[in-house]
Amino acid sequence: MLKIIFLFLMSGGIPVAIAMAGASLIYLIIQDTTPPFVVIHRMVSGIDSFPLLAVPFFILAGNLMNNAGITNRIYNYALALVGWLKGGLGHVNVLGSVIFAGMSGTAIADAAGLGTIEIKAMTDHGYSKEFSVGVTAASATLGPIIPPSLPFVIYGMMANVSVGALFLAGILPGVLMALLMMLTVAYFAHKNNWGSDVKFEWLRVIKALAETAVVIAWPLSIWYLVTTLGFHAQWTVFFALIVLFAADKLFNFQAVLPIMTPVLLIGGMSTGVFTPTEGAIAACVWAMILGLLWYRTMNITMFVKVCLDTVETTATVLFIVAAASIFGWMLTATGVTAAIGQWVLGVTDEPWKFLLLANLLMLFVGCFLEPTAAITILVPILVPICQQLGINLVHFGLVMVLNLMIGLLHPPMGMVLFVLARVAKLSVERTTMAILPWLVPLLGSLVVITYVPSLVLWLPKMVYQ
Repeated sequence: MLKIIFLFLMSGGIPVAIAMAGASLIYLIIQDTTPPFVVIHRMVSGIDSFPLLAVPFFILAGNLMNNAGITNRIYNYALALVGWLKGGLGHVNVLGSVIFAGMSGTAIADAAGLGTIEIKAMTDHGYSKEFSVGVTAASATLGPIIPPSLPFVIYGMMANVSVGALFLAGILPGVLMALLMMLTVAYFAHKNNWGSDVKFEWLRVIKALAETAVVIAWPLSIWYLVTTLGFHAQWTVFFALIVLFAADKLFNFQAVLPIMTPVLLIGGMSTGVFTPTEGAIAACVWAMILGLLWYRTMNITMFVKVCLDTVETTATVLFIVAAASIFGWMLTATGVTAAIGQWVLGVTDEPWKFLLLANLLMLFVGCFLEPTAAITILVPILVPICQQLGINLVHFGLVMVLNLMIGLLHPPMGMVLFVLARVAKLSVERTTMAILPWLVPLLGSLVVITYVPSLVLWLPKMVYQ
């Protein structure tokens, strides 16, 4: 009956969070065996979690980066690095999303922030709106895969999995997805005989490569000084930051400091300097230093507006988590999750078949539910089955999040779809058709990530062994 009430409310156009909480309340009133106040109690306890404190801070960090002119710097850096290739701005779109993913943690922020710049630039250079929207939508899915990631935080909290391990697990799959997308851009460029969008200039490319080298060499140097030469970790990082800022001032780097956000975040968590929640706070402090003090592209008025936007977004996300918490608890209490588990194990006890069925289920659910709600509902159902079949929960977390990100590109609930339709001033139907070819690299990535778990687990095992 619980599922019937939920589907009835959803069919009436009621938002999914209200439908989940409402269905739970109505079911308790009809059964008259449990006080309705349990709904409020379970919703509050569902968000009374220390790891969830990372959610508002990651949202704030993404909003600060988005409103401090950082997106323009990332775009110009990517343009210098790959804009001279055939189909240049398509490659810039993908590379820009890879970099921005390390700051925003959400697909919607990527699509709304960087996507606005990219679609306008691509259409100004003669690309069709459909191609521009398609590559922007596909690359936006990188946001929650490459750390930091809000869905990983929520999955880690629900499945009792290390958020730091999930963050590390997303790096190589994110690189794989980006490469497949860039190959797709190259295919379209060859098919349509597109040229480059900016002239190849050695000086410009060498400077971009030099920035890349700095991003790679800086953390490796700190690691060598601390682990091999025995330098004091905190003081080494402090002086290394001074050197980094001095180099940025001297050479006028385009995007070194913004790109350092995920480097500092992953480095701090993997070395035990801070937890994921404290890392989210560190990301906010870093964003404020860049926007308010270093680049001075943000003033106090803008900062207050960003904070208010963050409060609004956080309230929405946490209300979904709270509503999904009571709904998931009700599914467990009524025996739905156990029945589904028994049915699945009755159909197959082979992990590869279960992963195939789980992928189909999550792709379907992702078309109708917002990722946060879908994670909080699906985790209690699917994670116990994974544990019985011996499937690594970090690996399964990557599979789940990628499935739900693909769902963001589809009607009827695909938020990235609607954001890009509004940004590009296209109908939802034309936007949907524009995205269809880009499902090929996304589904190809999903197959590899699902059935080659070593790609996902190599980095977490290296760090957390």
